[in-house]
Amino acid sequence: MNPFDEEEGGRGFRPELIEGVRTAAIPLTDEDSDFDALIESIGDARFVLLGEATHGTHEFYRARAHLTRRLLTERGFSAVAVEADWPDALRVNQYVHGEGTDADVLQALDNFQRFPRWMWRNQDVVELVEWMRQHNSARGKDAPRVGFYGLDLYSLHSSMREVVHYLEARDPKAAERARARYACFDRFGTDPQSYGHATAYGFEDPCEAEVIEQLLELRRREVRDGSQEADALFHAEMNARLASDAEAYYRAMYAGRDQSWNLRDTHMADTADALAEYLGRRYGQPGRLVIWAHNSHLGDARATQMGDQGELNLGQLMRERHGKETFNVGFTTYSGTVIAAKEWDEPGLKRRVRPALGGSYEALFHEVGLPGFLLRMEDLGEAGSGLRERRLERAIGVIYAPHSERYSHYFYADLPAQFDAVLHYDLTSALKPLDRDAGHEEEDAADTWPYGI
Repeated sequence: MNPFDEEEGGRGFRPELIEGVRTAAIPLTDEDSDFDALIESIGDARFVLLGEATHGTHEFYRARAHLTRRLLTERGFSAVAVEADWPDALRVNQYVHGEGTDADVLQALDNFQRFPRWMWRNQDVVELVEWMRQHNSARGKDAPRVGFYGLDLYSLHSSMREVVHYLEARDPKAAERARARYACFDRFGTDPQSYGHATAYGFEDPCEAEVIEQLLELRRREVRDGSQEADALFHAEMNARLASDAEAYYRAMYAGRDQSWNLRDTHMADTADALAEYLGRRYGQPGRLVIWAHNSHLGDARATQMGDQGELNLGQLMRERHGKETFNVGFTTYSGTVIAAKEWDEPGLKRRVRPALGGSYEALFHEVGLPGFLLRMEDLGEAGSGLRERRLERAIGVIYAPHSERYSHYFYADLPAQFDAVLHYDLTSALKPLDRDAGHEEEDAADTWPYGI
């Protein structure tokens, strides 16, 4: 038996394993120096991936914001790219660049109206965005400006509108061609899932050829590199790329989870690469990105149960494409509160997060006895052999289902192969949403269902 395996029954851990993790752990003390060792490990990486174990935890957002500020100021990173749609994030980007018409940061975040709004409309994001604007202002007019961009692909209709809007001011005939192509979607209404259902099952012909044709036409346009017009064309092309990938994604939704998941994460990786290349051309130095997304997107899928089932993800693709220029950081918690909905498209509520299941990484980290710590995989030493035995790992998205916790929120993973480092916060608290319909406290009813089910 491996000396670092759990005790019989999986509810306890061998003392050698706990002590090995405790020895490697770097305590977090809410000091500026907490992340010095992590910044050192990141070194010259160009892509730093900052995860989260939930979509509604304050401590995760706060730590990611702190790390982002340090990477932007100390390591010359170009931008933060987040698990959000391109046109919504671009409005924020204009604000942090001192452009656009928004009077304040709250207005700049107004495009984030799709569920779940609290992911980006929350107090931690407000503070980061305001800091980025002030940082850019202090750097001077000619210095490279840091930016805020989106990687996701849910904005099918708004991205198509942005492409037409771009062309209307420059080439009315091209705008008319774009409108005609995108009109293919009109018969499905405004819900892209209706389009996916109708085309996947053969009730209607897809619009695949139209969105690809529009993307190719945009790519044939020529402008001078480094100009404002080049920036505008790049943003239009990214929206056209998003429309093309979203069209394929919504059709794939009805072909199975793996196919649609893989299309989505490939889109995010392609967008990150295109953004880094664009920023490199724009500012004459390699583009370097801080990427924010859920652990399930950023932890290398090859080290998880999902990878065994055929899923890939953004973290895997960035490692495959960029090797040691990619550094990914996971986040874990044992218990606390979180903003999460009970069902899709319902308000986010302040929910109690159950203590982690026995045998899980989170339960192990709880036994270490520290309120928070950094674990660099390079520091594991002898403890590494025990951590590399696959264990349960928790993932809470925008919906939290405590009554089916085991099946809804846990998967098996090899955490040291999944991440380069992990930040563990034992007791965490919910985000503070900006919207009045989110954040109301709800105590979940007492639950007698066994934790392991």
